[in-house]
Amino acid sequence: MGKLKPGTIWPTPEEEKAINAGIAADSDNPELDDEWFKKAKPASEFFDKETYEGLVALKRRPGQRGPQKAPRKLAVTVRYDPEVIEAFRASGEGWQTRMNEALKDWLKTHPQAR
Repeated sequence: MGKLKPGTIWPTPEEEKAINAGIAADSDNPELDDEWFKKAKPASEFFDKETYEGLVALKRRPGQRGPQKAPRKLAVTVRYDPEVIEAFRASGEGWQTRMNEALKDWLKTHPQAR
């Protein structure tokens, strides 16, 4: 098992029992055991070559975005005063989105800027 995030809450024994009872009662989705994994095949052996290569092409690296219907935002290089960036960064994760929202709000009150 990998590292757990701080604050992870484990189920109580009663909750664990209820979870396992639910798994056992669901015949359409049985728990995968060692016997199942002994019979399992790699996807490359299960799918035909074209389908497998198509699936591999869909795999993204962590943090990589999927295909977009149309670009929603433009990547640009802009220079801001350090105190502006520090203030937004200090607000935590999502600071760039909040900065974008602040600029959109500014545009509402400054229509001549368009």
